[in-house]
Amino acid sequence: MTDVRPGALEGIRVVDWTIWQFGPVAATMLGDLGADVVKIESLDGDPGRAVFAAGGVDRSLPAGRNAYFEANHRNKRCIALDLKQPKGVKVVHELVGSADVFIQNFRKGVAERLELGYETLKEINPRLVYASGSGYGPEGPDSELPALDAAAQARSGLMYATGPDGAEPYPVQGVVGDQIGGITLGFGILAGLVARSIHGIGQKVDVSHLSSSIWLQGLAVSMGMLTQHKPDSEINLSSKPSRDDAYNPLANYYRCRDGRWIMVADFQADRYWPSFAAALSLGELVDDPRFHDTLARGENRRELIGILDDVFSRKAYADWAEILERSGDHIFSLVQTLPELANDPQVIANGYIADVEHPDLGTVKLADHPVRYSETPHSIRSVAPELGQHTEEVLLELGYTWDDITGLQDLGVIL
Repeated sequence: MTDVRPGALEGIRVVDWTIWQFGPVAATMLGDLGADVVKIESLDGDPGRAVFAAGGVDRSLPAGRNAYFEANHRNKRCIALDLKQPKGVKVVHELVGSADVFIQNFRKGVAERLELGYETLKEINPRLVYASGSGYGPEGPDSELPALDAAAQARSGLMYATGPDGAEPYPVQGVVGDQIGGITLGFGILAGLVARSIHGIGQKVDVSHLSSSIWLQGLAVSMGMLTQHKPDSEINLSSKPSRDDAYNPLANYYRCRDGRWIMVADFQADRYWPSFAAALSLGELVDDPRFHDTLARGENRRELIGILDDVFSRKAYADWAEILERSGDHIFSLVQTLPELANDPQVIANGYIADVEHPDLGTVKLADHPVRYSETPHSIRSVAPELGQHTEEVLLELGYTWDDITGLQDLGVIL
């Protein structure tokens, strides 16, 4: 039975003039909440439509589609326009007149040159929430520079947060710099809509790759800044030790007999130490002067980690999971691969990965909207659109006639 309850943003119109992943993710999240998202593309399409390989993996799909674009553009209608022609810009202005949100993530100055900057659009619609995704923020010497995920991870320090001290920098996989940028931009847009509801004003919201990637590491950055004056503080504020030098061995990961890894996250180590040691048949170590409290275990961490490595290697993960569950309220988890998520019973029970019917691909699985709403459920109502799929539909809604549409096609403004 279809859920007929409205989404949280049903009745909100979003004009999505974005490319790649940063901006599109924000618009997709709004679409999941019921917003009518109209995606504007150039006549040759979003560059994401051409990503047929990513991370060294073939991402192509039947019917000329690719996984990168499909993942970033559900719940949208697409209109293809030549914005170098005044009639194309006029269509966008007309869309903005009845819109609530406008999103763009082009380099500084591009929107202004095409008469799509904030100052222009707020004259058309003073209540508009104008969302801008930038590389490094709207001000400063690098405000005009472009950025993508890898640059965001590099500039924000994230690449040095992925390995032990002294290791060469390495990016987090999964294009997380773009993803957190889109999530943060979506948060800013929602705040803008709430402010409009309360105060009756539109405004410009700016989120950058740099700001969102710093906030992704907000705890590490803030703690590092607060303690950088201490004698043992490292210049690298996001530094972390290698696995065999973890200060708290009860917050570390260990390889089990079956080759699987278990992540133990008992950060309140003194609370958990007695039952943890007993569970691993190491009860004789509970009061051992080398390990009896957090400070002692920290000073002798390499020795204890070596002991734990040996113990965990004797049983399979499932055995250790059963033992730890019986022995107390321990915090631990299997270290999973991405493909395993689809079969994770907890993921399935909560619907964190959705089964979606696709006109070209059949039933496909997509990462679902991450928030659950008791009264205004999210939904995936449509898959990523084909280029220009809804151009005529949207123009008719704006009051264009079929003769008008034919004229725009003859001029090359639309496909």
